[in-house]
Amino acid sequence: MNRTDLQLAHAHRGPRPRMRLPAHCRSTAPRGPAVQSLERQLRRLGLHTVCEEARCPNRNACFARGTATFMLLGAVCTRTCRFCNVATGRPGPVDAAEPARVAEAVRRLGLRHAVLTSVNRDDLADGGASHFASAIRAIRERSPTARVEVLTPDFAGAPGAIDVVASARPDVYNHNVETVPRLYRTVRPGATYARSLSLLSRVSRRRGPVTKSGIMLGLGESADEVRDVLRDLRAAGVAAVTLGQYLRPTLRHLPVARYLEPHEFETFGECARELGFSSVASGPLVRSSYHAESIRSDVPLR
Repeated sequence: MNRTDLQLAHAHRGPRPRMRLPAHCRSTAPRGPAVQSLERQLRRLGLHTVCEEARCPNRNACFARGTATFMLLGAVCTRTCRFCNVATGRPGPVDAAEPARVAEAVRRLGLRHAVLTSVNRDDLADGGASHFASAIRAIRERSPTARVEVLTPDFAGAPGAIDVVASARPDVYNHNVETVPRLYRTVRPGATYARSLSLLSRVSRRRGPVTKSGIMLGLGESADEVRDVLRDLRAAGVAAVTLGQYLRPTLRHLPVARYLEPHEFETFGECARELGFSSVASGPLVRSSYHAESIRSDVPLR
């Protein structure tokens, strides 16, 4: 473990003065009637969203637009990523009826772009890949014109599991690398940078779904490291990328090392566009599913 990793780990264990959240990292979207209506429909169908479980700062804005990222396979994860607010523990059994309920929610909400993600399910033989595929097919049956995006875990690198999801023909296949390689052991234990790049490269070679990934900034990475990750993602065939500010969900999670200024996100966004990404979203409040419906699948990579 290098010096930066030790510093991050120590900060995670012990108290540290909290930095003031800058204005550009605060969401101002109100929790209006449209938000409450969508939440009621999700509760009636017994569904979870990562928007709520991960305390996304954009959830009110997205819910008000009638969009949400559905979280499959329950709300308990088998891994302990130190940036994530999703509960860790022993998950319950797989709910075979969940894909149909998700498809019904997409139909009722009239979604044009549905996003599906999940907790890590390392307890399952295929990591939950077949469940993703079932949900994609169910949505296609009930909402044929809706685009479907998946944001999957790494499935422990199992090629067969990755292929099961990709073969179900999502329009966008997203898998986040989350941070720079040097910080993986502290930020994302249980995962490896090489494994995530391999997954993205495998999906890209299929020439089917648009391949997408995302990075959190403010965990102690350098600008050169971020640029290197962007180059690695392009080399892996990734077409769309998101870059956003890491915001500490609770005091139990990793502290923010630094709040980046808006112009820094603009600089990274320009770097990504120069590298040839066909879709780039870079800003303090950008998250994986930020304006996901705007991702274009008809733009060839340069």
